[in-house]
Amino acid sequence: MQPALTIRRLVKELSAFGVVGGVCFLIDVGLFQLLYAHVGLGAVTSKFLATTVSMTAAYVGHRYWSFSHRSRPGLRQEYVRFLAINVVTLLMGLGIVAAVRYGLDQEGALVLQIANVASIVLGTLIRYLSYRRWVFPAHDAEDRALAKAAATPV
Repeated sequence: MQPALTIRRLVKELSAFGVVGGVCFLIDVGLFQLLYAHVGLGAVTSKFLATTVSMTAAYVGHRYWSFSHRSRPGLRQEYVRFLAINVVTLLMGLGIVAAVRYGLDQEGALVLQIANVASIVLGTLIRYLSYRRWVFPAHDAEDRALAKAAATPV
């Protein structure tokens, strides 16, 4: 694979990941706000439900767009890995929101939304790196080409 093609593929992957992530971010933040501020559910319950809905949308978007060019280890194996990574990042997000809500005794929707957004940003970084490595692994030739392109001076 040529370095220019490899870089274009990486840019396409990152762009698609960003678009899917942006849509899922809006789903997560919007649903959290709706459930917590308007429906009256608790902060942690709202975070759990919002993340579950956005995670499902993310799986579909990443499988069929962001990482569509990568190898597929099989739907069951792929989904189990995707779910495991998202459970870990969900627990991290719940922990952050719970720490702000109960540890710092904050009840304001704005403060809790800031905690929610911080957990989303950290979770996004963890998920991107984990998806590339374990959920949607690269073909061996693609790995070598990406490593070579990364080592080539610009």
